[in-house]
Amino acid sequence: MTRQETKAAEFRALHAGAPFVIPNPWDAGSARVLASLGFKALATTSSGFAFTLGRADGATSLEEVVAHVAMLDGATELPLSVDLENGYGPDPESAALAITRVAEAGAVGGSIEDYDPAGNLYELEHAVERIDAAAEAARGLGFPFTLTARAENFLRGNPDLDDTIARLQAFERAGADVLYAPGLSTADQVRAVCEALTKPVNVLARPGLSFAELADAGARRVSVGGALTWVAAAALKEAAAAMLDAGDFSALAAKSPAADWPAG
Repeated sequence: MTRQETKAAEFRALHAGAPFVIPNPWDAGSARVLASLGFKALATTSSGFAFTLGRADGATSLEEVVAHVAMLDGATELPLSVDLENGYGPDPESAALAITRVAEAGAVGGSIEDYDPAGNLYELEHAVERIDAAAEAARGLGFPFTLTARAENFLRGNPDLDDTIARLQAFERAGADVLYAPGLSTADQVRAVCEALTKPVNVLARPGLSFAELADAGARRVSVGGALTWVAAAALKEAAAAMLDAGDFSALAAKSPAADWPAG
């Protein structure tokens, strides 16, 4: 098998095993740190990547994301899934193209959401057509690309659990391999979603729920979105503010994890 085929098979196998955490690096350095800790797969973060460019979430192009994916794929030997937002266009063809392009850059998985950056959720029929097109593109790649379909209700001011489940069920029928409703806030909500579906469910981690609680509720995969980016950015801000306000350089005692990486 090729390197990408091996990664794809490993990623698919993870979803058939025990629940796992898939962290979200924002650049090649953070990807290498996470790989060195023993995680089994990585996922990109659209907001974290936009932050590295000094932009808000949603302000990157497909071409920029493709280059980002190629860089992350080359940084580690771990399978990589990509946050593809709405597929960089409202039509089904855009969602399909996004899958094809990031697969060409080395990704073995990717997510498509049902939210239009213009400010509304896509109507269900249209959202399903987009997932169907993405699934068809994934099936044509020649290796098991893992497609995740996202229902964005809880992040977009419409915390309707019944509608979220109905959308995810429709996406499952359309060919998605993993289902994802970011923004669920309780174990009961996670359990309701997981019990209504037959395929693996990804859940966005939150500070008030442990991995054990999410796994017990049925989550197969737990991601963190841009949260690790903000942890790093908050540490930067705190250390820099101490330098500016108090002349305190104590935070600079931290050592680079790169010192432990193998050469190359």
